[in-house]
Amino acid sequence: MTETLELSVAELDCADEARQIQSALGRLDGVAEVRTAVSARRAIVAYDPGRVTPEAIREALRALGMTVSEVRAPLGRRRRSLPDLLGWGFVTVVAGAALAGIAGERLGLVEAFVARIPPWLALAAVLAGGYPIFLNVLRALRRRAVTAHALMTLGIMGAIAIGQHAAAAVIVFFMRLADFIEGYTTERSRQAIRELLKLAPETARVEREGRESVVPAEEVDRGDVVLVKPGERIPVDGAVLEGRASVNQAPITGESVPVQKQRGDQVFAATICERGALRLRTERVGRDTTFGQIVRLVEEAEASRAPVQRFADRFTAYYIPVVLAAALATYLVGGSATAAVATLLVACSCAIAMATPITVLAAVGRSARRGIIIKGGRYLEALARVDTVVLDKTGTVTLGRPEVTDVVALDGESEVGLLGLAASIERRSEHPLAAGIVRAAEGRALALGEPGEFEVYPGDGVAATVDGVPALVGTERLLARLGVDVPEAVRARVRSLAGDGRSVVLVARAGRLCGLIALGDTIRPEVPPALAALRALGVRRLLLLTGDRREVAAAVARQLGLDVEAEVLPAEKIRVVERLQREGHVVAMVGDGINDAPALARADVGIAMGVAGTDAAIEAAHVALMRDDWRVVPEAIRIGRRAFRTIKQNLWFTAAYNVVGIALAATGWLPPIGAAAAQSLPDVVVMLNASRLVRRGARGSTPSG
Repeated sequence: MTETLELSVAELDCADEARQIQSALGRLDGVAEVRTAVSARRAIVAYDPGRVTPEAIREALRALGMTVSEVRAPLGRRRRSLPDLLGWGFVTVVAGAALAGIAGERLGLVEAFVARIPPWLALAAVLAGGYPIFLNVLRALRRRAVTAHALMTLGIMGAIAIGQHAAAAVIVFFMRLADFIEGYTTERSRQAIRELLKLAPETARVEREGRESVVPAEEVDRGDVVLVKPGERIPVDGAVLEGRASVNQAPITGESVPVQKQRGDQVFAATICERGALRLRTERVGRDTTFGQIVRLVEEAEASRAPVQRFADRFTAYYIPVVLAAALATYLVGGSATAAVATLLVACSCAIAMATPITVLAAVGRSARRGIIIKGGRYLEALARVDTVVLDKTGTVTLGRPEVTDVVALDGESEVGLLGLAASIERRSEHPLAAGIVRAAEGRALALGEPGEFEVYPGDGVAATVDGVPALVGTERLLARLGVDVPEAVRARVRSLAGDGRSVVLVARAGRLCGLIALGDTIRPEVPPALAALRALGVRRLLLLTGDRREVAAAVARQLGLDVEAEVLPAEKIRVVERLQREGHVVAMVGDGINDAPALARADVGIAMGVAGTDAAIEAAHVALMRDDWRVVPEAIRIGRRAFRTIKQNLWFTAAYNVVGIALAATGWLPPIGAAAAQSLPDVVVMLNASRLVRRGARGSTPSG
């Protein structure tokens, strides 16, 4: 049986360390899978406890020179080497240093300067400045792993061998500068998580034994009574016991319009009590809250690798041997040791490895602030390629709050008796139609019986005993299955009501048809413009997929201009999705995340709407929308397309930059110092391009309804 160990690794700051961790742990007998999240400094290990112990896994990481600790809290803060305000100035300095190095060596200025530096001083500078990197290279070589720093180290040794001691010291400077840029870039990617963490309340006002006290939020227990005053952040998920207040739920749903909360309503941690005060009963605390789940999913998003990352993996796997071969060929063909050293120094595989995760974290973090939870690069790429959207009807396209419009009693049954019987059976069902029937009965103040032997027939209805008599509510198919006859006149009435867009259920008791109940639902007002936005994005097919009658589904589909497949059971929805995929479509399935969980999981990207506070829906979906607003669906696809476009730009730029750099170094146009400076520039470009994505995301506005 496989267990999961999640560890915090303080030194996990770049792709090289991630590869070292995956290589070292992957060789342990009993380790099934290793995933790393540079942005969260996490290593997530799936292992067989019968073959390897957690301590052995920790020891393997310590052998790499890394500090390992248990994950007890979300990513902590870490002081930056430079303030954000100096970011642009820093980039300018790096670019200027690269140009100055190239121009200076060409003009002979560098030689005139370095001639006055004693070789012993230059060597001391190389050792002092390069010691941490050289140590990591030695550790990697002991495990028979060659890293990108190994190329740089070989280049430094080559510079020393050809007598360029001062140049070797300058190269170490640029080598450390490149590491700084890479670390700075990674820190920027962590900013999305930090912005989320800033929203987490640190303290809670708890009422215990009649006394009010302020305690750390993580020390609140389930069942505690929490008091929230105006302007304070709510510290827990819970239910309102007393009070009324306007609550800003933007940290969860991305919707800035305050929502009125009163007795019985649910509230979420990290939301803001703007006007009024509340007294709450705690239900969930810390990482178990909806906000905690959002933070966890954002932290883990990097570990869900996009398929495009395979290109980067293949590139880096072959890159180091290719660079070594190119340097050797340069020396053998041209006889220039300087050109061979420059070829080694210009190599930059780190930017290729960083191109995807940096962009994924930028997109996922910003999306989370807007109520769109995307579970990693794999689903960002799927969103970018979606050409078919499959839509559930009840509760997704419609408001999911159907109201009873017709009660037709048969065979001497009264309308009140029919409605009471149906509500008694349906009161244990979670289906929206059941809720509508129960609301209608309660609205008439009908006394409801307690159902026994309750049984659900997915997609068809429910059966139970009421007052010891077997009864059922469901479709004609269910009645036929259980041997209840439905006269043709009743079938005609059902078709007529269904043709008007109403959902119809039949009610039977003791094997006899008692009547039928029709319910009408309303199409969400934001659905038509959202569907128009999807079509404008190039989504070629929009398919309404429902278990409702053909006539009802057709009436809704006509209003929205959708293709439709009706009377589809939950298990059959999976087959419809698979058929579309076999036809070559990239399928997004939009549903509630509960009744549609299997179909959502089977789609290329499953999108669950309005999942705030619903654990099962958040876990089932690939993309979880924290509020019921269809306009967020095309926004999620736009985010995926922008992110995927940025990833491709980063990858192709970095690959092309490396090819050109190696060509210039091998032909003598790029000297060693210039090569060392130039190898850091792709990191800057990757950072700036991902930051551009973040800025665009921040400027974009998600409708708030």
